[in-house]
Amino acid sequence: MLEKGNRANTLHGILLIALFSFAAFYIAGFPVIKRLSFSPLIVGIVLGMLYANSLRNKLPETWVPGIKFCTKQVLRWGIILYGFRLTLAQVAAVGVPAVVVDLVVVTVTILGGVLLGRLLKIDRDTALMTSTGSAICGAAAVLGAEPVVRCEGYKTAIAVSTVVIFGTLSMFLYPIMYRTGLLDGLSDTGVAIYTGSTLHEVAHVAGAGNAMDPTDSLGIAGTATITKMIRVMMLAPVLVVMSFALAGRRRREAAAAVAPGTKAEKSRITIPWFAFGFIAVICLNSLLQHWCGVESVRQIPLNGTIEYIDTFLLTMAMTALGTETSLDKFRQAGAKPFVLAGLLYVWLVVGGYFLTKWVVGIC
Repeated sequence: MLEKGNRANTLHGILLIALFSFAAFYIAGFPVIKRLSFSPLIVGIVLGMLYANSLRNKLPETWVPGIKFCTKQVLRWGIILYGFRLTLAQVAAVGVPAVVVDLVVVTVTILGGVLLGRLLKIDRDTALMTSTGSAICGAAAVLGAEPVVRCEGYKTAIAVSTVVIFGTLSMFLYPIMYRTGLLDGLSDTGVAIYTGSTLHEVAHVAGAGNAMDPTDSLGIAGTATITKMIRVMMLAPVLVVMSFALAGRRRREAAAAVAPGTKAEKSRITIPWFAFGFIAVICLNSLLQHWCGVESVRQIPLNGTIEYIDTFLLTMAMTALGTETSLDKFRQAGAKPFVLAGLLYVWLVVGGYFLTKWVVGIC
């Protein structure tokens, strides 16, 4: 993609996406955008989609490889560097209940989403991407699954859109439920685990947690964020399992498609090596935290800079995906993906509450 003969044109495409990403960072700093807790990633995909539906046909085709580079290589490095936000100590800090609830939520949401997708007659890639975004960590999970699922860019954008809609709704709904006493059946720790294990984005969890416990005097905001980070750590094993499952599916489809008497081509398993890099970085970050003797990952030298760079890389990937997404493709997908996301949302809000109450009660 960065071959010598095509390098200049590819760099033009990368530079275009980088400029859009700088604009996304600037817009994300506006007070109204901050209040909505819209990260640069979300702003980036919106800018990309606006471009896709206005000036995209004016883009020289020779620049397209640069955009593809951002949706592949840049994305994978962004996922790897995401591990610098996490440490193994965070898992130990919240204990078994958070791990159990997260594990059940992730498993049921993905498997249930795939099953519901079949019942709703949604194509399997869209159902899987939407379910993964709801199950783990929103847009970052969708981006992480994209190289494994290998679906069209607009399907990724649709999955991200469902995360934005329902995740933003949760950010306002959960504090309301907390203030009106609907969560009185849970302890403060229970509320934190419930929030961290069922909201979509890390930003949504932080926003809802701070709204319920602004000073973190009850431990809700901090524990909710850590619970969410444990869900994020589950991204790597999920991607590995997903890669093997999809390889088996593609093998069966290839065998069914060949004529009798001929051999089907072997389907290669897509090993998400970047997922292993993600886990390795988490382990490295845990060692750095121990060596530096600090309580928070943000206190590790250069951690803030790495996080900023990582957010920019992920914003570039989201923006590039947005530029590949037109309204015609949304119309083609129809309302069913949003119906699926809505059903998963009901499970997260209602089922997640009773699951948390039960697990915390027995642990």
